[in-house]
Amino acid sequence: MSAPAESPSRWARVRAWFDVRFRSPAAIYGLIVFAAFVTIADDHAESVWEVLLSASTSLVVFFIAHVFAHTLTEHADHGLRHATREGMRHGAGMLYASVPSVLVLVYAGITGMSIDDASDLSMWSTFLVLFLLGYSAYRRRGARLFGRLVGGFATACLGVFIAILEYAIH
Repeated sequence: MSAPAESPSRWARVRAWFDVRFRSPAAIYGLIVFAAFVTIADDHAESVWEVLLSASTSLVVFFIAHVFAHTLTEHADHGLRHATREGMRHGAGMLYASVPSVLVLVYAGITGMSIDDASDLSMWSTFLVLFLLGYSAYRRRGARLFGRLVGGFATACLGVFIAILEYAIH
């Protein structure tokens, strides 16, 4: 009689939850795109709430497009419901990754912060999340502390540069 398989530790489950929501390609893409949407909305919005609404609505449209694309490419093999459910699970990171910036914008709106300051603070939150993701990637690769810090900083700078580039194109 073999011993029952151990269930994953609580930490392993938390990591798995975090990975799906923040450390997936869709999440990183969503984070960068949301930062660009905030910057774009900053140009024409009359309030922080308008920035938040515009950026969030745009991100939801991109999420729907992602789910549609996933469903279209997978439903022949797995069925429509399963493909749609998997598309939503796969793309959920796009929405989750925007949460820190959304919270920053809500805080900015509640405290009466200017649109420019709210946009800057949102970009800093994006920078921080990207830094943490980069740091984590370098830690997992076994880099020493200095390498992790430089890697996290470079990751954050590149991600913010991409968001600014996307803004400049639009």
